[in-house]
Order: sequence, then structure tokens, then C-alpha cells
Amino acid sequence: MSADSPTRPDPAAEAAVNIDRLVRWADDFPVKGVRFADLTPVFADARGLSSIIDALAASHNGADLVAGIDARGFLLGAGVALALDSGVLAVRKAGKLPPPVVSQSYQLEYGSAELEIPENIDVAGRKVLVVDDVLATGGTIARTVELLRSRGADVVAAAVVLEISALGGRSRCAGYPLACLRLV
Repeated sequence: MSADSPTRPDPAAEAAVNIDRLVRWADDFPVKGVRFADLTPVFADARGLSSIIDALAASHNGADLVAGIDARGFLLGAGVALALDSGVLAVRKAGKLPPPVVSQSYQLEYGSAELEIPENIDVAGRKVLVVDDVLATGGTIARTVELLRSRGADVVAAAVVLEISALGGRSRCAGYPLACLRLV
């Protein structure tokens, strides 16, 4: 690259600027006491989305499969998988896939949920990067990792756009690197 060539900013730094510029916060949603981070405006902005995909892809740690968590993780996971030239696995909420499925239950900060993957997709021995939009209490990512590992996957890293540090979710995500683009 010549001295006259423009250089692209660090993907993580660029993503953080775009997140700060575009994220929309909604208090008491979906229930009272929860502060919801709406990343829809970030995804709708070409530079915002591109910077997030680039930064999340940089955390791949040798992954050959990206697991995107329902539902915003699907958008991110597909983009990261394309950037890494890998496949993408949609980790779905219960009841969204036809049987047979493998499932994992977990608690949210405002209720409970269950995650599923198709039983016939072989993840054994695959190096998996788990991608989601927000790390809050850590339950969703922790249960996704448990689900994938129960099927023989090697979870090499997890990556999120936002981490809400006050909720302590990082403590539930042990045994693999966890990248976060913006800590709030």
C-alpha cells in the first residue's frame, strides 16, 4: 500500500463509532426494568453493518462454521460466514424447526427460552464461532455453547456487538474467547 492510499480504520474502532451513532435504546422493553438495545438502525446503515461484520469476523479464531443465534444473530452470522468463506448455522428458538431437533433450555433476564438446532446437521469436530447481538446475562450464549458442544462441536470463540457489563454475562461464558465490539 502506498503512502497515498487511504487506509481503512480498525474494524472494531469503526464498529464502536457506528454503534454509538446508530443504536436506539428502549427502556422497559420487552418488560419493565429491561433496557433494550435496538440494533436495527445499525444494520440498516451500510457502513454500520459492514463495520460490524468486519469486526466480528476478525474474532473468528480459526472457525469453519458460524452459529448465529435467533434472531438478530442470523443477520450477523450470515454476514460473518460470508466474510470467512464458511457455513452458517441458525440456532433457533423452540418450535421454529421441524423435528428431529436437539434442544437446550435456559433462563433469560425476563423469562425462559429454549434453543434448537437440526439433529441432522453434523457439527462434530467443527470449529465454531458463536455470534449474537447483545450479551446481557450470558444465558443465551452459554446455552448455545452447551448445545453445540453436546453435539461434538469445538467452540473456538464467541462474539457480540454489545455487552451490558452491569448484568455480568461474561462470567457465564468461560472456556472460549469472547469478543465484544462495544461495552455499555
